[in-house]
Amino acid sequence: MTAKILYEGELRCKAIHKKSGTLISTDAPTDNEGKGESFSPTDLVATALGSCMLTIMGIAARNHNIDIKGTTVEVTKTMASDPRRISNLDVVIHLANDHPPKERKILEAAAHGCPVGNSLNSDLKETLSFVYPN
Repeated sequence: MTAKILYEGELRCKAIHKKSGTLISTDAPTDNEGKGESFSPTDLVATALGSCMLTIMGIAARNHNIDIKGTTVEVTKTMASDPRRISNLDVVIHLANDHPPKERKILEAAAHGCPVGNSLNSDLKETLSFVYPN
C-alpha cells in the first residue's frame, strides 16, 4: 500500500503516506463546490508532474556532476468540462544556473523522461519550457 486516504467530510480528505507517515490534505476547489483551502486532487497531479521532473533531473544532474540546486518549477493546470478533467499542464522549469549545450540536453531529456508525465493520458496537453539565466 502506498497511501491510506480518509474522507473527513466537507469535501476534504487526508492522505497518509504509508512508509513515512507524511500527511497531505486535499480540498475540493472553489470551482467544484469546495473551499479551496488546500491542494485539490488535480492540483496534486500537477504538483506530481513538476516534482517528478525535478527529481529525474536531479538524478541525471547527480550522475553527470551538474549543479541544479535552486532550480524551480512552475506548473499551471487548466481544467476542462464534460467530462471534468485536466486539459492542460503548462510546466516552466527555471534553472538556477546557466548550462552549456551538452548539460542542457541531459537535463531536458531527463525532464521529458519523467514517469508521471509518461503515465498521463495522451489527450492531456502538456507544455514544457526551460528558462536559463542570462
